[in-house]
Amino acid sequence: MKMKIVSPATRLFTLVCLVLLSAFSFSCNKKTEAGGNSQMISGTASKIWKASRETTASGDKDKLTSDEKKEQIQFFANGNFTQTSESQSANGTWTYSAPNKTLSLTYANNNVSENFTVAELDEDDMKLQAPDGSTLTLKAE
Repeated sequence: MKMKIVSPATRLFTLVCLVLLSAFSFSCNKKTEAGGNSQMISGTASKIWKASRETTASGDKDKLTSDEKKEQIQFFANGNFTQTSESQSANGTWTYSAPNKTLSLTYANNNVSENFTVAELDEDDMKLQAPDGSTLTLKAE
């Protein structure tokens, strides 16, 4: 029985291929990780998000108006947020529970709180589901 000798270059190439394949596999799963983390929402200091897609509770596409496309929400790493449109703005505090995948917004001066299930989250995209089942997909600026 003859043993085949593998050259160091072949072993290195195989190792590099395995590392790249592993890295690609992990990067494809980043939206389905265990809820992500708060920094994905706020960045290191702050991050601005804009609506890109909306669906109704029954899953039908709900067209965003031109005004809705101009609205934005800025999450700050200190737990504050500012939500602005062309005609008004609101602010308050936010919290994110990664284990429960819940984003809570509490508006200042009126103690109104909104709670969303975070259906998807990565550095660039966030999909929020309201209690009625409708969803809003946001893109980071």
